[in-house]
Amino acid sequence: MRKIRGWIAGVAWLIAAAALAAPNPDPYPSPTSKKGLQVQMVDDALSLGIQHAALNCHLASLVDLTARPDSIPFSFEGNDYFFLAAPIAHLDSQVQPLFAHGVVVSLILLNYENGNEELNRIFLHPRYDRAAKTNRMSAFNVATPDGVRYLRAVVTFLAQRYSAPDSAHGRVWNYIVGNEVNSHWWWNNMGRATPEEVASEYERAVRLVHDAVRTASDHARVFLSFEHHWSIRYPAGAADQSCPGRELLEAFARYARERGDFDWALAYHPYPENLGEPCFWNDKSATQADDTPRITFKNIEVLPRYLARPELLWQGHPRRIILSEQGFHCPDRPNGERDQAAAYCAAWWKITHLDGIDAFILHRHVDHAYEGLNLGLWTHQPNTISTPDRKRQMYEVFRLADTPDWEKAFAFALPVIGIERWEQLLPNAVPP
Repeated sequence: MRKIRGWIAGVAWLIAAAALAAPNPDPYPSPTSKKGLQVQMVDDALSLGIQHAALNCHLASLVDLTARPDSIPFSFEGNDYFFLAAPIAHLDSQVQPLFAHGVVVSLILLNYENGNEELNRIFLHPRYDRAAKTNRMSAFNVATPDGVRYLRAVVTFLAQRYSAPDSAHGRVWNYIVGNEVNSHWWWNNMGRATPEEVASEYERAVRLVHDAVRTASDHARVFLSFEHHWSIRYPAGAADQSCPGRELLEAFARYARERGDFDWALAYHPYPENLGEPCFWNDKSATQADDTPRITFKNIEVLPRYLARPELLWQGHPRRIILSEQGFHCPDRPNGERDQAAAYCAAWWKITHLDGIDAFILHRHVDHAYEGLNLGLWTHQPNTISTPDRKRQMYEVFRLADTPDWEKAFAFALPVIGIERWEQLLPNAVPP
């Protein structure tokens, strides 16, 4: 019996190795719209006509260290791994219908502290500061052999599952590594760290994810994640808790070149300068200079222009950019819903008329009770965390954004923004 089990394991390993040797060559899709959403309700998202979707994926929550009978086995580089059936089935239930309707799916790979200390030992970065009590999200552990081994195995499993030629579980095209890494104390915790230390560890993690994805797909994309502080750092943090996005990006790119450059891309979050105020056209810290303090929707064109610098190119071309998380708070005032909807109209028009940005993925689908902001297309029911209640005004303009009816639907926003025609949102526009 032992010999039979060994033979079966050997065959499984040969099959896995063969799959690894033949990544899917399908080209990256070419959606006709940039409209996207961080999806909570798949059916509702599809009815809105999205062509891009982002889904959170907490890596450690997928892993079974006890090899339960119903878990999914995966052999990789001579080791056996097991993945919990329920969370994988849930992920399938989101990815597959989105893919079936032509949606480009992005997985946001996250690394939370959890209640299983053995998983924490493997996945949490050794410098993770549990006393921080921020968002309980660690930098990826690329500092220990087990951390590296499991990160490679989990991403390879996901990439193979969601790049299979038969697309039985759907397809994932984008893998976003972490969240808002320039505010690392809150979202990529490896303790107090310098920008150079953060950049070095993050480059190792992104490279590892990229190499794992490449075993399964020739053309899937791997993204860095940055928030909107550009030449300044998040002011709530000290110099070893957050850093300017541009400084971190340049350090990351330098490490990548020194270690052997690869085709990383950028997922950016151009929230308004004041997260509680949707009217981004009034942002004072968003200028047209390369050293602008923040990059928001007011000056988003600075980002693709900056990434066109020679030292940042990949094989002579600018890095791909998606806007993977940003939204507009609905203020508690008489015209709050109007202002939120107008902000979406202005941002949407700008992004659709700007080269170099592939997707505009709105956050959120439904308000979240613990987020502290009302960003949703839907409100949430009282005494719930994110159970949908009522559609906001922004819902309808979002639905019509890339249809022939967009101009009529958006017309209300022009006087709110203080312009007479949409072209005035572009830099160097001629005044009316």
